[in-house]
Amino acid sequence: MISARNTEEAFYDQTSKSKTDENPTDPGNRIPPKIVDDRRQYRRVDVRIFGRFMREDKQEFPCRIINMSAGGMAMLAPVACEQGERIVAYLDNFGRIEGKVVRCFEGGFAIEITASAVRREKIANLLTWAVNQENLGLSSETRVHERKVPNKPESKLILPDGQTQECRVIDVSLSGASVAVDPRPALGTVVVLGRMRGFVVRQHDDGVAIQFASVQNPDSIAQSFG
Repeated sequence: MISARNTEEAFYDQTSKSKTDENPTDPGNRIPPKIVDDRRQYRRVDVRIFGRFMREDKQEFPCRIINMSAGGMAMLAPVACEQGERIVAYLDNFGRIEGKVVRCFEGGFAIEITASAVRREKIANLLTWAVNQENLGLSSETRVHERKVPNKPESKLILPDGQTQECRVIDVSLSGASVAVDPRPALGTVVVLGRMRGFVVRQHDDGVAIQFASVQNPDSIAQSFG
């Protein structure tokens, strides 16, 4: 005769065995995998992008970007910046880019770009466009562009020492501009016209002719000069 106690013990023994023998491949029994923090690394590429930047004290200086990604960039500049200093750069074709200095080196510094995910994606797309332009040899020396009279002719020239001169844009194209300015910068002078970096290639009666350092995006020309 089986007692109630023996029946109860048999029930608990069977229950325990059933839990032990559960299929470990059952989704309900799996141990959740660890979540890995997969931070995307932005690939940097060598570039030659000209522009200007503004320091925290509001002083502006010309600059040249030598490598860049959607997350940061390294630039050559005529002045040294402090690590941790926040700057605002205005780059040809890229427009306004904000960031913080994270490393200094001889002749320049590197910054970490401060931007939203949408803005970073746009920077990456523009960077791809710029690299393709360079790889295809579509430089201002090999292309001829139609010049037009701008709707917004009033502008400023920024000289290498940071000084600015009021000027009037006579005509402009994707590769250069004719500018009325007095006094006239010397031939070969590196200047920034609006947001475009270039250099003086010719002097004329009213001012100078400027060749941009790279072929400009039509949207950048329209934004700067109308």
